[in-house]
Amino acid sequence: MTRLSRRYGTGAPGWAIAGALLALCALLLPLLPAPPSRADTPLDLDAGGRITDTVGALGQRRAQVITAIERLRTTQRVQLYVTYVRDFSGRSGRAWADATADRNGLGERDVLLAVATHGRQYAVSADKLSGFRADQLKAVAATAIAPAVAQHDWAGAAIGAADGYGAVLRGEPVRPPAISPGSPDPGGEGLVPGHRRVWAPVAMGGALCLLGLYLCARRASRRRRAAMAPSPEHGPAAGAPPGPARMARPLTPLPELDAEAARALVETDDAVRTSAEELHLAAAQLGDAAVRPFAEAVAYARGELANAFRLRQALDDAPYEDEEIRRRTLDEICSHCTSANRRLDAESESFDVLRGLRTNAAGILARAEAAAEDLAPRVTTAEGALHVLAGHCTATALAAVARHPAEARDRLSFATAALAEARRALAAGDGDAAAISLRAGEAALSQARVLTLAALRRAHELSGATARLPVALADAEARAPRGSPQARALACARREVESGRYDPRAVLRHVEETAAALDAAPAAGSDAGHEDRARARAERALRRVRGEVAAARDFVTTHRGAVGCRARTRLAEAERHLGLARGARDLRTLRSETGHADSLARQARALAEHDVGTYGTRYDPGTPPPTRALGGALLGGIILAGLLPARFGGGATRGRLAAG
Repeated sequence: MTRLSRRYGTGAPGWAIAGALLALCALLLPLLPAPPSRADTPLDLDAGGRITDTVGALGQRRAQVITAIERLRTTQRVQLYVTYVRDFSGRSGRAWADATADRNGLGERDVLLAVATHGRQYAVSADKLSGFRADQLKAVAATAIAPAVAQHDWAGAAIGAADGYGAVLRGEPVRPPAISPGSPDPGGEGLVPGHRRVWAPVAMGGALCLLGLYLCARRASRRRRAAMAPSPEHGPAAGAPPGPARMARPLTPLPELDAEAARALVETDDAVRTSAEELHLAAAQLGDAAVRPFAEAVAYARGELANAFRLRQALDDAPYEDEEIRRRTLDEICSHCTSANRRLDAESESFDVLRGLRTNAAGILARAEAAAEDLAPRVTTAEGALHVLAGHCTATALAAVARHPAEARDRLSFATAALAEARRALAAGDGDAAAISLRAGEAALSQARVLTLAALRRAHELSGATARLPVALADAEARAPRGSPQARALACARREVESGRYDPRAVLRHVEETAAALDAAPAAGSDAGHEDRARARAERALRRVRGEVAAARDFVTTHRGAVGCRARTRLAEAERHLGLARGARDLRTLRSETGHADSLARQARALAEHDVGTYGTRYDPGTPPPTRALGGALLGGIILAGLLPARFGGGATRGRLAAG
């Protein structure tokens, strides 16, 4: 039809009817000799897409199904194929689906949903290594597919399957689709292709009509051709109607694409953090040389993730009004995340073999138990240090780490219980259970250590600020002109120190900013020590900001089960600016990058704390210890929603069973 339309024009209504009839005949004539009943043997899937609809079941809802399939592919890297046939040609649905999957060479991350519309049957074929458990597949089938098929909502079955598989991989409950019943039996018996008595007369009549219309249209087209032909300098006629409608894959709405990009960033960040943690354990177990290929994979994933976060920050700083630019940026974010995950996924199996959690369980367990025993007194030390500082520091000064020792004890409690369970499983000869519990215990132990070190680091910072403050204050007061704004600001700082309880870091920062203002005064330019003081002050600020970034990083790491995209984006940018400050050669760049890193780290910490405060299963120190320990493990992302420990790997493999 397209070729005829281009040759003879599309202006006459008669010719439009002729084209439609011609298309109808082209569809029907090959079907005239068809047998009265049709059975669909395992078939070749459509090479041009992920939907093979042999009975016209989807109709105008095809675009909705494509959107759902693409959403699953981009967010979970699972490819869903959907095929609609009249029946399964006498086979069981599972046998038909498996035969079709084998025939088309579907891989581990490919899932096939086959629907037989005549009998309202369906079947799902998934590889054993697909990452889905049998109970997950059954849950999706029972909740999201079967109700739609039962009410002949053929598109809803595919949409429900795609959304259901995404939900179980995210650890969320499967939701039933909104039912919109379609044709009860598309491709069934009746006035459908295959009934020769109905279509033969129609086809013959259509052919005669076409012949007459063709002759008329050919004569008319000669008269119209000159008028419709475009001049060489103006191109095609502006008013020429388009050719036949084309099936086009709809673009994901921007709000959905934005949410997908945010989700991809969070999941990829979790994967990179978990992989780095287990890589550190493997290096301690086997040495740096043995884990070098995996360290390179983590470094690559970190680079891709950093690029993605930089793009996200650019969108947050200056949202593009142009929809196409924003869409392109979000697509690029998803692409970087996919690349990072694929690299980690590609190394996960080899990493399992290297670590050998099953084969080396006894040795790994002994080291983990020894580490847990060593960590317990350090938690007590951190708790005591904060208690001593509380005598002269305000609650605000200690707020960032006040709960860290208690949370460290909860993580340590979870780790101890998991390691005890691993030892029991090992004694019973259950290598799988031992490996799973051992990995969970390792992860909890790692976070307990991070929380403890963060509390000790903040105690050290506060003690150091307390010691430096008298000297810094006296030096600034000696240089401040009497009655100047700087002198008044320093007087306020001294009164705060003499009040008894204050925030040493905040007061010291205020004093150093006042001293910097004194150095910036015109009279200070002739001072021989001006440049040295400015450089020393900038380097002290850099050390302080390094502590702020580390504190934000530790908080996100140990609460990543609740922390969202915005906090992680600010943290990534803070770390980038901190790196630029460390490499700065001139004082101006050092100050600028340090200031950016400081501001972004504070934003990251505030956003992360807000996310934790609104977390669905809020961590509450007043709950019983076992419940609190489990809540801390979920809050820290130590165990995923399926209660499996997070592993080295990308989104497709980090929730796998422990192996090796």
